[in-house]
Amino acid sequence: MQISIVVPLFNEEESLHELYDWIKKVMTANDLSYEVIFVDDGSTDGSWKIISDIVAAENNAIGVKFRRNYGKSAALNEGFRIANGDVVFTMDADLQDSPEEVPEMYRMIAEDGWDIVSGWKKKRYDPFIKRSTSKFYNSVTRKMSGIKLHDFNCGLKAYKKEIVKEIEVYGEMHRYIPLIAKKAGFNKITEKVVHHQARKYGVTKFGMNRFINGFLDLITITFLNKYGKNPMHIFGAIGALVFLIGFIIFLILVIEKFFGHVYGMTSRPLFYFGLLCMVLGTQLFTTGFIGEMISRESPDRNVYNVEKVIGKIEK
Repeated sequence: MQISIVVPLFNEEESLHELYDWIKKVMTANDLSYEVIFVDDGSTDGSWKIISDIVAAENNAIGVKFRRNYGKSAALNEGFRIANGDVVFTMDADLQDSPEEVPEMYRMIAEDGWDIVSGWKKKRYDPFIKRSTSKFYNSVTRKMSGIKLHDFNCGLKAYKKEIVKEIEVYGEMHRYIPLIAKKAGFNKITEKVVHHQARKYGVTKFGMNRFINGFLDLITITFLNKYGKNPMHIFGAIGALVFLIGFIIFLILVIEKFFGHVYGMTSRPLFYFGLLCMVLGTQLFTTGFIGEMISRESPDRNVYNVEKVIGKIEK
């Protein structure tokens, strides 16, 4: 099979038939073998009924249904797990991503040898706040990762099959898959300007929680990429710096006590300020890192309660 298209979705019943027919038309016109994997992330509308109808009528459609909403990263991770195409695409279900881009992006991987081809929505039809926050994230991510992409969060991306089988996606990490892939050794990453369309049905799922979670995940993945294998490089440096600050504060207080005849060293605000910074700062930072490492090593970090899987899945 040449192409797998993973479509994560939440409450997109109006667009699913139209999206599948569009994909089918493009794939047939270009003589490409394909499968479409719809991952219903706990929809509360009629999305699963539409998916079931599509799977019943088409041999190359697969449906996965979560019992509850886990998030886009979880849906992509489950879709990646069962994808069989040589090139695996991700595509949003809201008809804003154009399947017409798929043949050329496939060629860029299959013939030109790229590991990842990321869509770049150069002209966007999203709300102002979404465009603004996306621009901020893209700028920061480029600087922190060294990956020269304009649109990390574009839903339309193409990956070599090896990538999606070797990486893990959780939390809100879906927007940073190129960073995860680069860490795994897949360095041939490029982008293609893609056509973006205004949302035809429903409402955007963008919210302030995604802004906050995305920022925290960017910090996490950047930190883990640099220090995940050698945490002593960062914690040793922080420990040495904190110890030096505490030692200097202690030395100043001791000198003042014995040479300046200043009494009540432990009653001075400077003493408690230094102590508070050392203890609280070190504990909070270390606890956050240890918690993240425990989460990554947890045996059920990517186990989701899948209610149903329908359609033919090739082994």
